[in-house]
Parts: sequence; structure tokens; C-alpha cells
Amino acid sequence: MSIFTQLMWFFRANKRLYIYGLSFLFLTEISQMVSPALLGSFTDRVIAREVTPEILLLYAGGILFFAILMYGFRYAWITNIFQGSALLEKTLRQQLFDHYMQMDTTFYQRHRTGDLMAHASNDLSAIQRVASGGILMLVDSIVIIVFTVISMIFVVDWRLTLIGVLPLPLLVIGVRYLSPKIREAFTASQEAFSELSNKSQESIAGIKAIKTLGQESQDVQAFEKEVTKTIKINKKVALIDSLFGPMATVIMTISYVIMMTYGGSLVVSNEITIGQLVSFATYLGLLVWPMFGLGQLFNVLERGNASYMRVQDILMEKSAIVEDTAGIDTLAQGNIKIDIESFVYPDDSDTKNALKNVHIDIKSGETLGIVGRVGSGKTTLLKLLLRQFDHYEGSIKIGNIDIKSYRFESYLRTIGYVAQENFLFSDTVANNIRFADVNKTQENVELAAKKAAFHEDVLKFPERYETEVGEHGVSLSGGQKQRLAIARALIINPEILILDDALSAVDARTEKQILSALKAERQEKTTIIAAHRMSSVMNADKIIVFEQGEIIESGTHAELMLKQGWYAQMYKQQQLVTTLVSKLDGQGG
Repeated sequence: MSIFTQLMWFFRANKRLYIYGLSFLFLTEISQMVSPALLGSFTDRVIAREVTPEILLLYAGGILFFAILMYGFRYAWITNIFQGSALLEKTLRQQLFDHYMQMDTTFYQRHRTGDLMAHASNDLSAIQRVASGGILMLVDSIVIIVFTVISMIFVVDWRLTLIGVLPLPLLVIGVRYLSPKIREAFTASQEAFSELSNKSQESIAGIKAIKTLGQESQDVQAFEKEVTKTIKINKKVALIDSLFGPMATVIMTISYVIMMTYGGSLVVSNEITIGQLVSFATYLGLLVWPMFGLGQLFNVLERGNASYMRVQDILMEKSAIVEDTAGIDTLAQGNIKIDIESFVYPDDSDTKNALKNVHIDIKSGETLGIVGRVGSGKTTLLKLLLRQFDHYEGSIKIGNIDIKSYRFESYLRTIGYVAQENFLFSDTVANNIRFADVNKTQENVELAAKKAAFHEDVLKFPERYETEVGEHGVSLSGGQKQRLAIARALIINPEILILDDALSAVDARTEKQILSALKAERQEKTTIIAAHRMSSVMNADKIIVFEQGEIIESGTHAELMLKQGWYAQMYKQQQLVTTLVSKLDGQGG
């Protein structure tokens, strides 16, 4: 019953619904107790040959009246109790989704998408059943048992009642024995479902890679392995769960045998009438549902308990990125001053600094270029700017104010960020571009697309800006996805624009066109460009070169070329490759 205790916060908040529902349930059970008494009394009238049309109409009308009354009461309690359960599911679903929105990058590194989806679907459904079927079966079973036993005592005979219900405590013993086993089995079942959900999500999301590499059969085998494991665990759940039904049947059979033997002897000795025995048999029949209902209740509660614990484990996790709720709520602007003494990724077994001794000053309106080998620290620095991690030694300030002092909304609205791989929604081109500000007009959308050198491409689409891009932008090329993402960042005219290798999929001519537009449009705004191609940053006001988390070179393009360091070597290599490709293209033409 611990799940009811854990959900008491919800029952208290919505007590009116449950008071109404349980009151009508109570009235339903009272109405249900009348028909067996009427049936027994009518049986005695039949045996005594006292049945007249008036008496027949009276008994039949009485049974029909209470059946209709019971129908109305049943409708009322179902409406209230199931409305409450739907409200619980809505409340928990909203809590979980809000929690997902608040969690940091580390959280999503620990939990896979399929697992999080299983919490939001399968687990919440199991909890929702506690507030509907669980409440119903608990109260219904208890009320029916209590009312039926009382009716047996007063309508039939207290001795027959006492002996007839004597086997029922065996049910309690069985439930106490099976409860911990079903809870453990169902927890394993939910975890297996999470693994299966995650495998399905990964396979569907990576279907292009699977087909391109010809790994369909291997992926099918891996999926079958997960399915087999899940079925094996669910078989164990079913095995334990199925023990309760036969146990309840055996206990009820024992009660019927007692009724036949002892009840029959009471009829023979004229201590009760045949009609009373018929009433007792009918009342005993009413106990069949509570017996099986308790079995289902035991199942629902253990499943709900296991799921609630899984959901609470997720909700108890805290983000390492904490918002200062009393922080600055105006948009951040001004010079950027970065002073990072050291930074190590959380949960990283390698304690080596991802960044160290990074000191950068960027004046408002300047363009900063960041280059370096893969894994040198470029993206790591940008993650700190985006407040994906806060546990670093040092500070990052904008306008002499630490970025941790800003409210999330005011700070992040200052930044337009474009990654190398961007997430596009299964929506129109226009809605993807205006995602950062849904109130932007079509004119704003097209202007942003022109700045990103994407407008001409869109005009060739079947429905232009109303063309659906498909899930994750599946209908677009890599370069088109990047340019759409750039347009999405530019439409809000951000104070700080961050391009994280965001031009890697576009050709040299398009890259030059985009960079020229940015330089013309953003003279008063700050732009940060991290890239592997030197051509993306060569016109920046300042360029820094990262190596193993440290800045090894800095200066303008001309200054770095004079130093003949890593930057100059890479620039010459890339220029040589570009020249060779141009010559080969010319010969091929």
C-alpha cells in the first residue's frame, strides 16, 4: 500500500473528486446488497406457494429499481474516479517533461532517449492505473466484503457466515508472500522495456546509417535479442502474477463447500430456510469479484509502486546548472571577458583538464575565430559560454557581469548558436527558421534566409517556405540544414552569434557569401566562429589556436601567418588542397 501513501499529496489536492467518487461507490455497494435479500425472500414465497401477480411484480420491480439505481451510482463514481486518474497522469507527465527541460547536458549523457521515453509512457500509465483501477479495486473489494459479511449475518445466520468466511485470511497470507516477488519482477520488466524502447529509438533514428553500411540483419538480430530478454522477464512476471487467480479460486471453492455442507445441515434442522441459503449463496457469489479484485489490486499496486519509484528517481536528480532566480533579467550585452583557469568534464574518468589557462577578451562588435585540431577544446569553450557546464575555475563575464548572475531566459536569448549538426523539427521551412521567435513575420523569415544564403534554395522547393523538411530535416542536404540553422539563429538578431563549425557542409563560394553578409550586418554585434577551415576565420578581428585545451597562438590572420606556427602551416596546406582540387576540376571540365 506504500504507493497510496506516496500519492497522498495528489489525493489531498483533488479530494473532492475522490470523495464524490467513493461516496457513489459506497452507495453502489449498498444498492447491490438488497437484491440477494429480495431473491432469498422471494424463494421462500415460492416454496410456500404465496406468489401472486402483485407479489411477483413487487419483487421484480424492486430488483429492477435497485439495478437502475446501481447503474446511476456506478456511472457517477466511474466519472469522478477516472477523471482523477487522468488528472494524475497529466500532472506527473507535466512534472516529468518540465524536469527534462530543466536538466543539464550531464543528465542526458547518463540517460538514453528510449529510457526517458519509457518513464514518460509506460511508467506513467502504470501509476495512472493506481489512481483509477487501484482505488476502485481497493475500496470496492473492502466495501463489498464488509457489507456482504454484515448482510450474511443479519439476513442469513451468523454461524454459517463465520465458518463460510474462515478461509479468506489465507488470501492475505498469499498476498504478503507474493508482493515482494511481483515488485522485483515488475521493476526488472520496466527496465527491460526501457532498454527495448531505447534500442527501437536508436534503430529508427539511425536507419540511414544501418542501411548504408548494410547492417540490417545484424541490427535485427540485436533487436531480437532485446525482445527475447524482455519476453523472458515478462514471463517471470506472468508466472508470479498467475499464482493469485488459482489461489483465490481454491479459497472461494472451500467457502462454497462449507456452505453446501454446513448450510445444508442448517436447512435440514430448520434453523434457516432454503431462501436464506439461496441468499447466502448469492452473497457468497458477490465475494468472488472482491477475491479476484484483490489479486488485480495487488498486481496494479506493485506495478505502480515500481514505476513510481523509477519516476521519482529521475525527478530527484538535480541539474548542476542552477539558475539565479533573483538574477539579472535584462539581455546580456557588452564586452566578453573569459578567464578559465581549468575545467574538467564531470563523470570523466580522465581527470585531465579539458581547458586550462584560457584568457580571452572580445570587444563588443568584434569577430573571434577559434581553430585547432579535433578535441583541442574549441567546442568545450563554447559549451561554457552556453552555460551547459558551470563547474569551472574562473569566470566568464559579459559587460563586466558574470554570466551566472543572469536569468536563463535573459542570458540565452542573447545568444544565437549554430552547431555543426543541428536538430530540425518535422515542420515547414518557415516554422523551423522562426522557431526561436514564433512571432516573426514571413518577411523576417525570408530576410534571415537571404543572409544565410538559403533563400534561393527555398524558392526551388515544391512549396517554397511551406515545404515540410521531414523528421530531423531528412529532405534537406547537409549544407541546406546548416544554412537553415544559421537563418534560425540570425532571425532574432542575437547580441552574440556562435558558429560551431557551422559552415563545414557548404562550398567555398557559399561560405564566402555568408561570411560577407555577417560582416556587413553584424558590425555592432559580437560573432564567434569555431572552424576547421581557416577560410572561415581568416577575416576575423582576432584568431586563437587551441591545442590540448590551451591557447597556443593568437592574433590576426596576418600576424599568425608571420609566426609560421600551426595556423600558418594548416592555412598553407588547405590552400594547396584547394588549388589542386581546382586544377583537377578544370582538367575534368
